[in-house]
Amino acid sequence: QVQLVESGGGLVQPGGSLRLSCAATGSIFTINRMGWYRQAPGKQRELVATITSGHNINYGDSVKGRFTISRDNAKNTVYLQMNSLKPEDTAVYSCNALGYDLSRVVFDSWGPGTQVTVSS
Repeated sequence: QVQLVESGGGLVQPGGSLRLSCAATGSIFTINRMGWYRQAPGKQRELVATITSGHNINYGDSVKGRFTISRDNAKNTVYLQMNSLKPEDTAVYSCNALGYDLSRVVFDSWGPGTQVTVSS
C-alpha cells in the first residue's frame, strides 16, 4: 500500500506564493509519475501539473508560467511552487502518484488534499 501526505497549503494574499510538498511512503518499487490536481467548490477536478521519473513535465493551461513542479526521486517527493497566486487558484490541491509497488502491482494513489485559499 502506498500513502501520500501533502503539506504546505494555507491562506495567502493575491500575488503571493506558496510551496506544496507531497511525500509518498509504503511498499514502493518505482513511481512513474507524480502530480497535482485541484478542485474548487462546484467545479470538476482539473490538472495542475505532472512530472515523470524522467522529469517530463505537463502543466494545466491556467497555471503555466506561474507554477513550477519538481520532484526528488530519492525521497519519493513532489513539490509545487506556486507564484503570482490569484483568487481563482483557490481549491483543494491533491497529490497523485502512479507506479509499481514491491510486488510489481500498479498503484494509483491519492493524498487527502490540502486547502489553498487566495484572498485579501
